[in-house]
Amino acid sequence: MSGPRVVRLYARPGCHLCDEARDVILAEKDRTPFVFEEVDVSTSEELELEYGIRIPVVEVDGRELAEIRLDASELASAVRA
Repeated sequence: MSGPRVVRLYARPGCHLCDEARDVILAEKDRTPFVFEEVDVSTSEELELEYGIRIPVVEVDGRELAEIRLDASELASAVRA
């Protein structure tokens, strides 16, 4: 794989589970370099339909890793692989 991994968080403002997932991601980012992108699903009807009831959804390099709860050890394994 060339270049850093990309971790994408699908979330919305005011979502406490999204805040928890973001904290897990940022804590791992302090240890492991990767690109972090956050997508606000409330900005698009299409995104709301796809992710709305499952948020937060976390992808690593375009592959879904987790929804609703993000396990720190799973994220670490995914970004360090």
